[in-house]
Amino acid sequence: MTGSLFAVSDLHVSYPRNRKIAGRLRPESADDWLIVAGDVGEVFADVEQTLAGLRERFAAVIWAPGNHELWTHPNDPVQLRGVERYDALVRMCRDNGVLTPEDDYPVWTGPAGPVTVAPLFVLYDYSFRVPGVFDKEESLRRAYEAGVVCTDEKMLHPAPFADRESWCWDRVARTRERLDAIDPAMPTVLVSHWPLVREPTDVLRYPDFAQWCGTELTADWHRRYRAAVAVYGHLHIPRTTHYDGVRFEEVSLGYPREWVPRGTPPQPMRRILGGDGS
Repeated sequence: MTGSLFAVSDLHVSYPRNRKIAGRLRPESADDWLIVAGDVGEVFADVEQTLAGLRERFAAVIWAPGNHELWTHPNDPVQLRGVERYDALVRMCRDNGVLTPEDDYPVWTGPAGPVTVAPLFVLYDYSFRVPGVFDKEESLRRAYEAGVVCTDEKMLHPAPFADRESWCWDRVARTRERLDAIDPAMPTVLVSHWPLVREPTDVLRYPDFAQWCGTELTADWHRRYRAAVAVYGHLHIPRTTHYDGVRFEEVSLGYPREWVPRGTPPQPMRRILGGDGS
């Protein structure tokens, strides 16, 4: 294989300008793979149309869900909630040849390979709290008082789990079992919509929002599972950072109000591995 492994997230195709950008994403070669790290859109049909279109162009498309795909939006004809909605998204992806966290992890064998590409769905459990706040109730109270509350509280339903953190803990346990089964000699590319470590949230304008951005339970996964690269989105702060010597790539496009002021046409598709062999 001579292609590259690319990644993008937070396409938010409900915005017409973002939808045009998503429609223009193209591979550089017939062997290129594309990681889509969540938040394609909120409406089921938009997610399917976008992922199916990308799969027609790329040799492989690997999707990990974001919080927006899991919303039950009042304008969406598909009114499934919680686990039922996630399961329906997985079935839709499989119908369109898109790989999900429920499929066998593919091995990418291009330059800098082989690596196991592992799309993860682990959610969050409100453990990314601001210093000095020790429980979820106090953390949420602060956020509501500050007017910094994630829309998930209204639209991301955890059914049949009692709450989102219980769903998160179940997903973490299931995912660890699968990651533990990877050949210990094989490096990985870990793909999660939410960052695996909390450090990326330190630059958030509103620190209280961090509680909707991940879980402390994944803090050592980039070391434990031999990550060559960890890919994430959600924060809408595209950048490259390193933690414990591991490269972390935030690959979001974000909302037009965020990327338009930057003054240059967005190029959201990031090369993760390949190309120059690095």
